[in-house]
Amino acid sequence: MPTRAGLCLLMAEFEPLKPSNTGWLVADVVPDTFAFAWSRTAVDPALLALLADPRWQPVVVFPGEFAAPERVVAELPTDAHDASRRPLFILLDGTWAEARKAFRKSPYLARFPVLSLAPEQLSRYKLRRSWHEHHFCTAEVAALCLALAGDPHAAQTLEAWLDVFSDRYLRAKQSVAPDVDDDLHRRLAALRGVKAAPRSPPCR
Repeated sequence: MPTRAGLCLLMAEFEPLKPSNTGWLVADVVPDTFAFAWSRTAVDPALLALLADPRWQPVVVFPGEFAAPERVVAELPTDAHDASRRPLFILLDGTWAEARKAFRKSPYLARFPVLSLAPEQLSRYKLRRSWHEHHFCTAEVAALCLALAGDPHAAQTLEAWLDVFSDRYLRAKQSVAPDVDDDLHRRLAALRGVKAAPRSPPCR
């Protein structure tokens, strides 16, 4: 989907290898998705180049209680609405413990504002256990960021793709075939502009 915003994923060491990872779903939907392996001792030069690119306005997405108050914002900074600079949301992709560690030990992120999201809905992600029902997976956070940046269609498409992915993942674990004619698949097809096949008549 065409988007104004970009997403930058800083991925914990083994996160890309986990079948339940949702960072890859972001890349399926958002053309300008950048992914880098996070390391405490080494920083990818390409990541530093991206963060220094004047075309982007980087914003770290993380709960505000873990950042200095002067860095925390509840909406996009004013510069991010400048047409000459596109918002670049930096997401820490990993477990909650890994994300907190990356946030604390990445000094190159310290100069950027911290966007603290306060979504009203609860997380629908059920592929991993979380300490708290308000902890969101990477794709859910990315969808919230896209909506905030004025990319609602891409946000809805990503949410629908996450729902389909989650449903298929759970069905596969139970060796149950997916229902490609269900409401989840039809919603995703509609958002993608793909004409869904007529519903099959109910069995009698």
